[in-house]
Amino acid sequence: MEINAYQTRAELLLRSYMLSDSFVVYSSIIGGIFACKMVYDLSQIFSSIYFKGYAGLSKSQQVEWNNRSISTVHAIFITTMSLYLSFWSDLFSDDQLSGLVTMRSSTLSTVVLGVSLGYFLSDLAMIFWYYPSLGGFEYVVHHLLSMVAVTYAMLTGEGQLYVYMVLVSEATTPGINLRWYLDVAGLKKSKAYLLNGFMMVFAWLVARILLFIYLFYHVYLHYDQVKQMHSFGILLISVVPSVIGVMNLLWFWKIVKGLKKTLAKRH
Repeated sequence: MEINAYQTRAELLLRSYMLSDSFVVYSSIIGGIFACKMVYDLSQIFSSIYFKGYAGLSKSQQVEWNNRSISTVHAIFITTMSLYLSFWSDLFSDDQLSGLVTMRSSTLSTVVLGVSLGYFLSDLAMIFWYYPSLGGFEYVVHHLLSMVAVTYAMLTGEGQLYVYMVLVSEATTPGINLRWYLDVAGLKKSKAYLLNGFMMVFAWLVARILLFIYLFYHVYLHYDQVKQMHSFGILLISVVPSVIGVMNLLWFWKIVKGLKKTLAKRH
């Protein structure tokens, strides 16, 4: 009986968001898409002026160069906001008495998710358009899972804390992109490339493995609140972090192997 009551509440909440906050939701998504376009254009302009090697890149490399500029800006933005909302603000604090932590949201948290959804839509569109040069099947799976989770949390207000914990993993993106830039610039044997490898291993371990372990631990501690979410929300909390967590482990193994290979070539 209680579960049905909360399911009804979630459905009413979804309709409420779609009607009363539709402007906030859709404007933030559109804003995210336009921000991606702006960053792409600015990257194209500034790179052609300040990076001598940019003009010598192939067309596909220039596209990837600018695409990585977008993902770097988004990563910095979403990591900063995710850390703030998840750990520094009072929105999801256990000390707050303003309802279940799994049901909390704010205008700011909804807007940030909308902007991030705009990025995922833009990036996925580019991945499909230039497939597979900007990313293979695993990137498509990652983006689709992220988009479903972000969309649900944004429209219903449910489980936003766990979505933001997962989005903190974007903190590793600037390091990944920097590694690609160094490679394209012919600096694969530089100290900066080696240092980048060590930083990537550390960042990946913290943001994509240890933080995910903490996420599952948090779900365990608050399972009495989690189970009061809509069944689809519970499914997302169970499936999305698990699948992305497995992908993170596989990618981490590849990163470690790559670093070992780099070190072996230096000796």
